Amino acid sequence: MSEITRGQINEVLNKIRPYLQIDGGDVEFVGISEDKIVSIRLLGACNTCPLNLMTLRAGIERQLMIAFPDIVRVESVA
Repeated sequence: MSEITRGQINEVLNKIRPYLQIDGGDVEFVGISEDKIVSIRLLGACNTCPLNLMTLRAGIERQLMIAFPDIVRVESVA
């Protein structure tokens, strides 16, 4: 697969973002490593929500891995 760009990642995140914003949260793309690990930052209510790991894995990571099968993992950073 060709290199995944910031713009491509943000296109997928923009589809997820409205669902997070309904509950007072948001997500920000931080970067992608050479070994295809995407770093994101959960913002607002998502940062402190007790279910943020579920949001990360079942929501954000799943959508990014569907769009870009080369992605290995998505990690939340502070």
